[in-house]
Amino acid sequence: MHFVKQLLTVAAIAISSLAAAEPGVTDSTITLGMSSPFSGPNGAYGTEMREVVERYFDQVNKAGGVNGRKLALVALDDGYETDRTVANTNTLINDKKVFSLLAYYGSSPTTEAMNKVFGPARVPLVGTISGAGTLREPIAKNPGSAYMFNIRASYADETEAIVNQLVSLGLKNIAVFYQNDGFGKSGLEGVTAALKKHNLAPIVAATVERNSLDVTAAVEAIAKAKPQAVVMVTLYKPTAAFVKAMKKAGQNPMLMTLSPVGTQQLVAELGADARGIGVSQVMPYPWNSVVPIVHEYQKLVGSKAGYSYYGIEAYVTARTAVDALKKTGRDLTREKYIAALESTNADLGGFTVAFSGTSRQGSRFVEMTVIGPGGKVLR
Repeated sequence: MHFVKQLLTVAAIAISSLAAAEPGVTDSTITLGMSSPFSGPNGAYGTEMREVVERYFDQVNKAGGVNGRKLALVALDDGYETDRTVANTNTLINDKKVFSLLAYYGSSPTTEAMNKVFGPARVPLVGTISGAGTLREPIAKNPGSAYMFNIRASYADETEAIVNQLVSLGLKNIAVFYQNDGFGKSGLEGVTAALKKHNLAPIVAATVERNSLDVTAAVEAIAKAKPQAVVMVTLYKPTAAFVKAMKKAGQNPMLMTLSPVGTQQLVAELGADARGIGVSQVMPYPWNSVVPIVHEYQKLVGSKAGYSYYGIEAYVTARTAVDALKKTGRDLTREKYIAALESTNADLGGFTVAFSGTSRQGSRFVEMTVIGPGGKVLR
């Protein structure tokens, strides 16, 4: 009888332990989730980020993991489509039972996922390739924002840097070519607000649809206005199509674009036509090995040909997420993990990420670059 009671007690403890276990956490593993485009016209972005995150997780695991647990990544392809991102997030949280999320891509997809899925579920997401204001609303205004930890500067930060540079060069007739979604509209708002500070406004704004290369109407409208400069709030394929069509139309304004374009992807798509395009960047120059975090990223990637802004952003995102996991300790819960993220104020080696109980804006770093001869990115 005593033996039976012992068995029942052990079983009760085991059941209680299982009931109390945090999703995605076992004695030996921590599982994190990611949704990004791995296919379609924007598949290059997500694929590169996933590869860097996986390499970093492997590196951490070979060094003993996080407080005795190995990291595992479940990465799902959303094709840069909002509905698929929302569905993937539901799958990651409810079916795959991930502990946390990281390295998402896109403004509208991530905003919808935040408001409909991971925000209500109280599952933190660390880092998304988006500077949209919708992901940076005050927590008092949008409670879902409490679970979105932004690593990069906002589009408002990027567009202000771009506009300030254009105006300093004496350019006033500035047009905007933007993607007709959350990313593009947020960029347009940023350009408009920055120009307003100089008592200016866009002379014309024209759009391209998400995942489309049909730039004919936009080129016609912008070429007709004969701008001195065009700010392109678009990804690399429509950006390349626009640049080629503008040149064909005999228009050669100064061209500027934002960091999500993917500088290396744009160079590969445009070739020699990329020369002279200005790009705002929100991460350290990935070819400068003197900066400690850049050196660490370069060692992880291993080949100079593979260095990129998307790659180093994925590395910074993964570092931030893992550092907070380490700080949380062995008794890992989402609540404690969120508290660890909130207390983050770290110089990662030349790039600072800082959050607080009320701020989820980890960085405001912006640097202007230009594509030079042979596709080399110059500062």
